[in-house]
Amino acid sequence: MIKGVIVVNNHGKPRLAKFYQSVRNEESQQRVIRRVFEQVSNRPDDFCNYLEGIVPEWGSNIKLIYRHYATLYFVFAVDTQESDLGILDLIQVFVEALDRCFENVCELDLIFHSERVHYILDEIVMGGMVLETNISSILQAINDQKKLHDNSLKETSHSGDTSLSHRDKVNDYSYRW
Repeated sequence: MIKGVIVVNNHGKPRLAKFYQSVRNEESQQRVIRRVFEQVSNRPDDFCNYLEGIVPEWGSNIKLIYRHYATLYFVFAVDTQESDLGILDLIQVFVEALDRCFENVCELDLIFHSERVHYILDEIVMGGMVLETNISSILQAINDQKKLHDNSLKETSHSGDTSLSHRDKVNDYSYRW
């Protein structure tokens, strides 16, 4: 099971933190992020991308599996039953989905579009379990959501010129028994 997903920059500033196993409060979450960053950032680049982590908030059997892209560390904290190579592939899928959605994703995209980044991650992982690894399916779901969002924006921009109230519009679309 995935315990958490953390994306931090080279200076330890969190850009994304999603905890699937509860961490009590914000102070504990900050402590987890700091511990994970210290363990991952102190490793030389020629070492493998997974290590047995020490994160007391999640117990003793934690693996930190990560990839370092440009200025960002993408870290998945998992229990020992998860496949190291499978999680490395999952990180690649997540980064590829981000890259396609933002056209050459950068750290600023994660900061200014955090709700979209969380939605992309939710298409891949939900509740600590992997939902989807097929990049085409993930991108299709993201594009479908974008179309729905765009349509809702069009409807709200056109709704200002009619005299019907929201309640009247809802009643017009409701079923008549």
